[in-house]
Amino acid sequence: MTKGMIHVSEEDGVICVKMVTRPGKIGRTVYMYLVDGMLIDTGPAILKEELVPFYKEHSFDFVTLTHSHEDHTGTASWIMQNRNVPIYIHPKGKAICENPVSYPKYRRITWGIRDPFEVYSLGTTIQSNHLEWNVIYTPGHAENHVSLYHEESGRLFAGDLFLTPEPKIIMKDESIPLMIESIRKLLNLEFKSLFCSHTGLVPNGRMMLKRKLSYLENLYDKVKDLYHQGYTVTETRDIMFPKRYQLIEFSEGEYDTLHIVRSIVRDITKKVEF
Repeated sequence: MTKGMIHVSEEDGVICVKMVTRPGKIGRTVYMYLVDGMLIDTGPAILKEELVPFYKEHSFDFVTLTHSHEDHTGTASWIMQNRNVPIYIHPKGKAICENPVSYPKYRRITWGIRDPFEVYSLGTTIQSNHLEWNVIYTPGHAENHVSLYHEESGRLFAGDLFLTPEPKIIMKDESIPLMIESIRKLLNLEFKSLFCSHTGLVPNGRMMLKRKLSYLENLYDKVKDLYHQGYTVTETRDIMFPKRYQLIEFSEGEYDTLHIVRSIVRDITKKVEF
């Protein structure tokens, strides 16, 4: 059975590695990038056999991880064991990477099982061969999520912060309010190219990121209005997201429209004025 495939291309001076797991089945697409000697993310463990030839054919000096999720860190242990290069992540992700993982069966099926690996903590900048990158803390999708920005070239690697302009479902640990803050932070940058870890180079990246911000802000306002009218979290979900997505059942509730509403209500209750 085919586990997946990879496709390598170059965009704006960046080597883009598109990885597709189990084509035609429950497949998912994820990207990693190689720029100026820096490898950004490492793909899922399920595609290790497909990725090892790429690692052997391409030189890189270090790895920067956008966050600790297994679709981005799955082959980091192979790199640690076979390539003498350091791997970096936000300090909040260090313990997660260095210990055995525990995550739901559907994620193990989709991405494989990520082995522990040694990792160093990121600072506020990181130096590749010729470029200095700003490391921008952008939580919302994950607590240890970062984006990478090079001002002169205008390249921005946003990890999983963009994904889609109008999300209808999120993971239990995600936070819409934190996503809003992080996107606002990125929109203050003068970036030209937006690289997403699941959609690749995003055409009209600034416009699309603004579109997502507007969508999330509108979501927040609608949930806030219903909350003040006395609707419960479940009632608000049923009003705003009546569709029941297959991913809810497949993920056993780790993905749910309910998490969108709940994360906003948590934020609203923190901001109650006395």
